[in-house]
Amino acid sequence: VLTADCLPILFCDRRGSRIAAVHAGWRGLAGGIIEQAVTALASVPAELLAWLGPAIGPGAFVVADDVRQAFLAVDRRAAEAFTADNDRWHADLYQLARQRLNACGVLSVSGGSGCTYSDAKRFYSYRRDGAKAGRHATMIWFDRVR
Repeated sequence: VLTADCLPILFCDRRGSRIAAVHAGWRGLAGGIIEQAVTALASVPAELLAWLGPAIGPGAFVVADDVRQAFLAVDRRAAEAFTADNDRWHADLYQLARQRLNACGVLSVSGGSGCTYSDAKRFYSYRRDGAKAGRHATMIWFDRVR
């Protein structure tokens, strides 16, 4: 998946027989992209591993109330991932993703650090650099030795 502030999520099952890569912006997270991926993997959710790649961090991801309301409509616990900032909100994509993953039974979650917006030396950021920003490629694949 290609991202430049949105959250890439990689999945695999513990046997290494199923994998998935998901592009999870706020609309996708609120719209059920994680739940769709877990269903498509057709594995017991507790047997899945998830990794959260680099994304815009909560200190930089400022949104309007409609974004917060979209998450609250799905799960009232999402309020924990938002911090008030005058008439706007700081949103924590990592926390929102962990909440959604845990709600569908995926408990083994790693990654979820760094901020694409704040760390210009390591990351591209659409919000920081606009349309000229590059993209991160986040990949997962099978590597079978025969």
